Amino acid sequence: MRVNCVGAIIVADSEILLVRRGHPPGEGLWSIPGGRVEVGESDEAALRREVLEETGLRVAVGALAGVVERPGPNGVVYVIRDYVATVVAGSLAPGDDAADARWCSRAELDALPLTDGLLAALQAWHVLPPDHPT
Repeated sequence: MRVNCVGAIIVADSEILLVRRGHPPGEGLWSIPGGRVEVGESDEAALRREVLEETGLRVAVGALAGVVERPGPNGVVYVIRDYVATVVAGSLAPGDDAADARWCSRAELDALPLTDGLLAALQAWHVLPPDHPT
């Protein structure tokens, strides 16, 4: 079974927004905010909903950065479409299934336990914050 999901790549002031997963898959690991697309929901609507639920932030959804497939339990495959997004309102506060949320510099990413393949995908899509703030 294939499950449609979305993720938000949000970079501001040379930092990327990450959430620490509070539930499987990836419980305890850091990733970009996102989740499942509900039946009848567009990717854009799902992304706005997931980011708001997990971070308290409202976003404008931009271009598709890339697509990854990740294995899940019992033969499930998560098809994750990751979009660039920009914060338009709200205050950062973890919620829903996010145990924590924070802005991270490029250097901090190397020290965090990230979900499998996240850093490689972000590098391949050229969407990481710069190594040094400008």
